[in-house]
Amino acid sequence: MHLFYIPDITTDIQLLPPEESAHCIKVLRLKQGDIIYLTNGKGYLHKAEIVIDHPKKCIINIVETQQEVGKRDFNIHLAVAPTKNINRFEWFLEKSTEIGIGDITPLLCTHSERKIIKPERLNKVITAAMKQSLKAYHPKLNEMMSFEKFTQTTEADQKFIAYCSETYTHHLKDKYTKGKDVIVLIGPEGDFSPDEVETAINYGYEPIRLGPSRLRTETAAVVVCHTVNLVNE
Repeated sequence: MHLFYIPDITTDIQLLPPEESAHCIKVLRLKQGDIIYLTNGKGYLHKAEIVIDHPKKCIINIVETQQEVGKRDFNIHLAVAPTKNINRFEWFLEKSTEIGIGDITPLLCTHSERKIIKPERLNKVITAAMKQSLKAYHPKLNEMMSFEKFTQTTEADQKFIAYCSETYTHHLKDKYTKGKDVIVLIGPEGDFSPDEVETAINYGYEPIRLGPSRLRTETAAVVVCHTVNLVNE
């Protein structure tokens, strides 16, 4: 099964974007009459036949459509401080997309070592992971937001802050309730500051742990994503 991403699909006859056309015809060597699949990243999965196998302007005809493919009854929103080494953050984006995530917000914290990101590049990582894992929903990458603004303005059924402290001993798997929308805050390499933890608690976030090991930012984020999905199985 070969999956391609077109955000706006309005008719049965579609022209694949140049990059997707090249991948379809030059890389995968698909031909006229071959079957491919399309998604708009919003739950639609279209079965389509290649009509014109041009490497720059591949034209396909949609022959079957499914809706809400892989839809979940809960949403995972991770607010994560981007790592100094952006490759590590991209690794998190890739793996969390494969596992299943709804929203990602890059978080600007007191101890953040990276304060600038390139959304276009990061979205390409997400798109590639979505296609590779054959998902019909494209995770939403939100704009970078300050810690205080995010905690003040963003809501969910349950809200947690992952924090390395002996004071907080509750594990996420024991506190998260199956089927609930959830937000989890993941701090930078230097962790959240005590003031940030206090701020989060004041806005209804519950401190949790992810186990006995001290985890890197990107590892912690993937553990959260996996844990919530596992609880919901």
